[in-house]
This record gives sequence, C-alpha cells and structure tokens, in this order.
Amino acid sequence: MANTKQALEASLKKLMLKKPLDKITIRDLTEDCGISRMAFYYHFKDIYDLVEWACIEDASAALQGKKTCDTWQEGLLQIFEAVLENKPFILNAYRCISRDQMERFLFQMTYGLIRGVVDEKSEGTAISEADKTFIAEFYKYSFVGVLLDWIRQGMTADHRLIAEKIAVTMRGNVTNSIHNFTEPG
Repeated sequence: MANTKQALEASLKKLMLKKPLDKITIRDLTEDCGISRMAFYYHFKDIYDLVEWACIEDASAALQGKKTCDTWQEGLLQIFEAVLENKPFILNAYRCISRDQMERFLFQMTYGLIRGVVDEKSEGTAISEADKTFIAEFYKYSFVGVLLDWIRQGMTADHRLIAEKIAVTMRGNVTNSIHNFTEPG
C-alpha cells in the first residue's frame, strides 16, 4: 500500500517538473505509475489529496525526532530544507492549491514540533492543556506566516538566516509565555 502511494508521489513530482499541477490528470499519474485509476482512488480522493499527503510525508520524515528544546531549531531548519528540496513541487502546488490547503498542511507539519517544545518547557508547571495549546498555536501561526512569505517570494532568501532569526525571536519566549500563564495577574 505504501509503495503505491510513494510511486504516485514520485510520479506527481516528476510530472510537476514538466507541467502545472492543475494540468496533471489522474490518468497521467496512473499511466506513469502503471496502475489503474481504481488503485489511485483506493488511496486518494483526488490529486490535491495526494499533494497534501506527499507534503505531510516529506515533512514528517524531515522532523523525525526533532521535538525537544535541544532540537526544535534544527527541526525548523529542516522544514525549510524539506520545502527547498521540493522547490518545483512546492511552488507549483502553491500556485495551484488554495492558500487554505497550503496553510493546513504547514500547520500540521509545524504544530507537533512546537507543541513538543511547549510540553517540555512546561513540565512541572500548573499550566492547563488549553493554555499549552494556545501557546503552541500562537507560535505555529507565526512560523507558518514567515514560511508562506518565503514560499510566495520564490524561496530565494537564505533559509538558514530566516530559521536563525526565528530562533532568536523565540529564544526564551515559550518559557516566558508558560510563566505568564501560570503566574497570577
């Protein structure tokens, strides 16, 4: 099952080097992979579902084990690198799918990383789950906004510098946020 999904992902990426996403058909994909249309629909509801799955898979692989305070900065850098590695695919997808779909995939990709840091930094505190979620979502939205601007501008700026600026901006802020939520008024 995973092999068929991966074959479809590879085919999609290959075809997106030649033409825009909105010009690729399921027939193009299935012919390139040598599978039936039914096999495609067994795994995905449409091409956009495949795009989202491919993005999430690539991001998950890049973030493997990067959810602690010691490694989250490396995780942010690896998100940028995973996006850059798939630049033609990402730029093509960015132009063809809705901003909402792109944001949803980026939110899924980054929330776990940031939440892992919030959970680690909040150990031994009296912060509520709702407040931890709020803090993680706040930083998730900030990071995704910066990442979307970078994608929209063609991914030309130095991603390492952007990741470093994010790290400098966030340094100590998660801990301060947790402290602010647990201290009275």
